[in-house]
Amino acid sequence: MLPSHPFHTVCTMRRSVFAHGFLDSSCGLHLPRTAVRLTGLLLCLTVLPVSSIARAEVEVSGELRLWHKVTLTVDGPETSETAEPNPFRDYRMTVRFHHPDSGTELMVPGYFAADGQAAETSAKSGNKWRAHFSPPKPGTWTYRVSLRQGKDLAVNLDDHAGTPVEGDGTEGQFDVGPSDKTGRDFRAQGRLDYVGEHYLRHAGSKKYFLKGGADSPENFLAYSDFDDTYDTDSRFNEGKSEDGLRIHHYEPHVQDWREGDPTWQGGKGKGILGALNYLASKGMNSVYFLTYNIDGGDGKDVWMWTDPQTRDRYDCSKLDQWEIVFSHMDQLGILLHVITQETENDRKLGGSPGLNPERKLYYRELCARFAHHPAIVWNQGEENNTSDEERLAISAYIRSLDAYDHPITVHTHNNKAPGYYDGLLGLPGFEAASIQSKMQTYHPVAIEMRRRTAEAGRRWAIFGDEQASAQVGVMPDADDPDHDIPRVQALWGNLLGGGSGCEWYFGYSYPHMDLNCEDWRSRDRMWDQTRHALEFFHRYLPFWWMEPLTDATTGDAPARVFAAKDEIYVVQLVEGGTTQLHVGEGKYGVQWYDPRQGGELLTGDVTEIAGPGPQGIGHPPHEQDKDWIALVRRLPLRKR
Repeated sequence: MLPSHPFHTVCTMRRSVFAHGFLDSSCGLHLPRTAVRLTGLLLCLTVLPVSSIARAEVEVSGELRLWHKVTLTVDGPETSETAEPNPFRDYRMTVRFHHPDSGTELMVPGYFAADGQAAETSAKSGNKWRAHFSPPKPGTWTYRVSLRQGKDLAVNLDDHAGTPVEGDGTEGQFDVGPSDKTGRDFRAQGRLDYVGEHYLRHAGSKKYFLKGGADSPENFLAYSDFDDTYDTDSRFNEGKSEDGLRIHHYEPHVQDWREGDPTWQGGKGKGILGALNYLASKGMNSVYFLTYNIDGGDGKDVWMWTDPQTRDRYDCSKLDQWEIVFSHMDQLGILLHVITQETENDRKLGGSPGLNPERKLYYRELCARFAHHPAIVWNQGEENNTSDEERLAISAYIRSLDAYDHPITVHTHNNKAPGYYDGLLGLPGFEAASIQSKMQTYHPVAIEMRRRTAEAGRRWAIFGDEQASAQVGVMPDADDPDHDIPRVQALWGNLLGGGSGCEWYFGYSYPHMDLNCEDWRSRDRMWDQTRHALEFFHRYLPFWWMEPLTDATTGDAPARVFAAKDEIYVVQLVEGGTTQLHVGEGKYGVQWYDPRQGGELLTGDVTEIAGPGPQGIGHPPHEQDKDWIALVRRLPLRKR
């Protein structure tokens, strides 16, 4: 008897039919026009559509669980990266996934996958066409494949354009069970969604997200173990670098790779995967990286195409290797902050800004290959120069391809927020700010952006994604062991202003800088201080319904307040000292948190105050000339 969930089954069978259905006596399974092989945790379907097109086989692989990646691979036209018609531009694969019980329907773009094993084989040709799906609901899902050919069809959104080819009309179904993951793994937490608030939220756990992570190296994907990856900068190389020394090896992080972690081609990838392991071990949950930095960009060593001159043919093996890394990030609970352009090239792709065919094709390939990941922020560009009209058009185009509606943002020029976003507020194309500014402005800018986006009717998440000056950023521990300014002004400034967290940028003047960082341990203490802040917010605060207050203290010591008024207050003493806090009627307990060392709440010289009116909160237990965080909560404490 076939078990109730296919991912638990050990039953194996194989059958090919042309009838509309069959009943297999050995397993008691009835499926329309489908032959099935069920093995272990993988479900593989061989589908034989009834049509004039040559019959095609399809393999459905992966753990058939909620939020996990399910991969559908179809036998389609035999072609190659260099063939005519162009398999990236002149073919279009789309899969309709339907959940009959809820009526949910998702249209997922697919892509040419060479031999289906390109990460291992470096293949450039084959007949495999692929789509990735992340089920947002358990139960039965049906699918139907559209695979068509026509001039520039990939960037044509008309469902009926082009002509069917082998694989078109392939259909079948599979069952999805609950996720079996726990902890940080995003497959346990569920997709990270925009929910109309100032914080993104996981669809599964319903937990709100605060970001802490790496903004550098921005050319994170310029990695020596990826196929056809090298530095194209003529100042350093004549064409391809033979030794690869100007691209990343992440050798210091090979030690952080763990047995059981993925690799490719006989052990490649340990440096970059180990680097991610290290970052996750420090409690970080986000990495900012470019997918395109040629055409004048910084580094000139990251591209998705078959070579640095081509713009409409994609490197199947390199992108499959990227996918291995991105999937590892999912398991570690690290968000993909995908920076799709930078200031030097955001008007060059396809020879013009806006939605020309090459830029459409680029965003289609990004969505087809990577939109299934549960935690992505699409960033239209670093220090972006395009017009609001162009930004809104690009967002709408991404929305037409990304079945999961991941949040979209665009990164500012230095100290240009909040006015940089004037033409985007309240419109459906954007869900977050990506701010570059002096660290001392992180707090007021977060407050202002919260206010303005709320007044426009569409609240955004406010992220601090680059710290000026460009030459300095966040220095290594060896040069700035305490990191007072990043911690006090940028990190706690953003969070207490109602922001959603920070990624750390490394500048150009110090070792392990923005383009050549090999070792994230160079900022080990900065990761610790970031983790302390995130742990405080998640452990002690209902931060999603708190807000910054600008008139809640009295006294000479600079202080910032984030509060659910008359219930809970967080007070930052920016330079130490003490202050008076304006509270409502009732009694409030006072405890202290050390933002430099983290740990448990501590007791100062005042443990309780009573309102209403301004009340002195006393002094922290030691180092009273340093920054401290006071947690003031109404008594008795209420469970939340």
